[in-house]
Formats: sequence, structure tokens, C-alpha cells
Amino acid sequence: MISVSNLTKAYGNVLAVDRISFEVGKGQVIGFLGPNGAGKSTTIRMLACYLPPTSGGATVNGFDIFHQSEQVRESLGYLPESCPLYTEMRVEEYLDFRGRLRKMDRANRRKRIDYVIERCWLGAVRRRPIGHLSKGYRQRVGLADSLLHNPAVLILDEPTVGLDPTQIIESRKLIKELGGQHTVMLSTHILPEVEAVCDRAIIIAAGRIVAQGSPDELRASRRLQARVLVECRGPAEGVRNALLRVSGVGKVEVLDGQGADKHYVTVAIRPKESYDVREEVVRTVTQNGWALREIRLEHATLEEFFVQVTANQAMGKVAPAKDYDEDKSPSDKGRGSGFEVVGTKGGAE
Repeated sequence: MISVSNLTKAYGNVLAVDRISFEVGKGQVIGFLGPNGAGKSTTIRMLACYLPPTSGGATVNGFDIFHQSEQVRESLGYLPESCPLYTEMRVEEYLDFRGRLRKMDRANRRKRIDYVIERCWLGAVRRRPIGHLSKGYRQRVGLADSLLHNPAVLILDEPTVGLDPTQIIESRKLIKELGGQHTVMLSTHILPEVEAVCDRAIIIAAGRIVAQGSPDELRASRRLQARVLVECRGPAEGVRNALLRVSGVGKVEVLDGQGADKHYVTVAIRPKESYDVREEVVRTVTQNGWALREIRLEHATLEEFFVQVTANQAMGKVAPAKDYDEDKSPSDKGRGSGFEVVGTKGGAE
């Protein structure tokens, strides 16, 4: 449903998006992640036909974003982060106006307005002026607008901004449900949101795709090993040195060296790949006469991976190209990212 090939956007000599490629299948919900300035919003605007690419291309629902932009817009529902609305209009009136702009006939327009108002929890405010609504309700009006014409593809940019916790849970549930009927591209900084609703995630930094795959694939990658947390009664340095000698232990970090409870220490153990060290850790702690208060396996999260990407961008390990050369060799694509591409599809760089 979305096919991106060597998509590039340059502003003068500075590359905002550097020859990225990816595929999104029909009915998938995909998370599009990246730190500020990574090129995420620029990519979305090119797919939505708000910005023309400098080179490369993409198709949405089979239509080319450059040569068939009108058909792309008909196939697309787009919710920007700051949703522009006519605040003097009532909710129902605004949705009717948007339906007429999309050339929807009256019967279909009324049917779809009732549907999106119910789906986006706007029933209580359907006759109220948009200017009198809270930010959360305005975000829901924007979501209703993006769903109104029943598009094949939805692009949602930070859709839960301004919502209260209950509304966020309901919105995530709605997005997951929409995945069966629509292809959804979800741009967000909220990592638990991606883990909760997305089939796959694409992480972009400095205009390049540095990793993509399912949340499980990213969590299972070498850079996202689980860690074992151990809290026991003993000297911090002694506990650390003893656990470092356990077979399969790669790294031991003291998190709380006799802090609030001066007799106990908390350490984080990073096992080597494919090792489960918990039984041997318990045995070591017991043999040393240290009372064990807690041991638990803490699974890695997408948030950890995202922090790694952000840190590497800040340190210049994923540096954006300063000079744009249209004759740049394809072999240069993705060079210097410092990350493994996980679960690749469609030639990610």
C-alpha cells in the first residue's frame, strides 16, 4: 500500500531525507519513529503530497506521489500533529463541509459523519463550535476528518497529543482496530504506543533508516538484550565482582550501592547472548551468604533502542550528509549509521 524507493529531500546542500526505502503492506499498522530533526515529518509530508521529493519516489495505494497526487490524496487520510480546523464551525458542520470538498454524495456523507463521530467519541459535542472544544476534542475532530472518506491509507502524526489517559487508551484501541481495514502509518514519540498497536516499526535518524522490524524483532536484537535485576544484602563491590565470574554474564552494573537501605545493593546483569543466568546468580548469591531480596528478568523495550539512536545522532555517529550530490553512488547509502538493520524489507538504508 505504501512503497518508498530512494526517497530524497534536499534543502540547498543539506539532506533532510537521504535515499530511504521501505514497504508497508495492506492492513499493517507501522510505527515511524525518530528524534527531532531526523526527517520524519519531511517524509510524511512528501507521502501526503505536501512536499515534492528532490529525487526518488513513492506510491500510495498504487498511485505515484509526483504524477498522480490527486489520486494519492483521495486514497489518503492525513492527521497532522497540529491539525488546522475552522474553529467557528460546529463539529458536524465542519465534517459535512469536508465531505463536500471530497465530493461525497449526501447520503454517504451523512452515513460516514455518523460513523466517525461515534468512532472518535464526538457524540456529546457534535453540535458545539470547534473553537469551544479542548485540545483533546479538537484532535479527535481531526481524526474523524481523516477517516471521513474511508481512505485506504491513514497517516497519523502524534494522534494522541492532548488526550487524557483514558482517551489515549481508547485511541490506541481504535488505531489497532483500524489496521484491519486501513493501512496505518503512525508517527509518534511515545514508544509504548508503538509496542501496543504497531505490527512493525521504522526508526529514522539524520534522514536515514537505521533499523526496522517488528517490536519483537527489535527487542530481540543484540543491542536490546534483556537484563537481570538482583537486589541482595551484601557489599556493592563484592557482589559485582562475584557476579562477574558467573558463566554467561557479560556485564554487571551497580544501580544502587547501599542507598536508601544501607545493607542492600541492586545490580543489573547483562547476560551474553542466549544465556539464562538466573539460576547460577541465585546460587552465587546464596553461597556468599547474601540474603536475596529480589531477582527478576527485565525485558528490553523499544524505548531503549530509540534512546540509542538518539544518542548516536547527538554524537554524530548517524550524521546527515552536508553536501547533496545527485550522482552519489548507491553503495554509499546508509553508510555510517552504526546500527544493524533488523527485519529489513524493501532495501532500508
